[in-house]
Amino acid sequence: MSGDEPIQIPITGTLDLHAFAPRDVKDAVEAYLEEAHRLGLTALRIIHGRGIGVQREAVHAILNRTEYVLRFTDAPAEAGGWGATLVTLTRPTADPNARRTQLR
Repeated sequence: MSGDEPIQIPITGTLDLHAFAPRDVKDAVEAYLEEAHRLGLTALRIIHGRGIGVQREAVHAILNRTEYVLRFTDAPAEAGGWGATLVTLTRPTADPNARRTQLR
């Protein structure tokens, strides 16, 4: 298997980005969101780690521009705190103009 072949990951309610190289995070998050939405998942958790917040900000930028993301917020302490983001997606048949909010 070459390094350029796509990796199949199971689509569950949680995506842990620790397994991805930083250069692959954007594509992984976008593909994950698209497939989770297609499958009808509405509650997600993306684990990006704490670090200095670079990966968190990149994930939040993707969430801000994804039309089927209704809202997102840092996870509570018991679910990862600011090292993870909770995401709520619209259902696939929902109005694409639904209001999106970012909770802080």
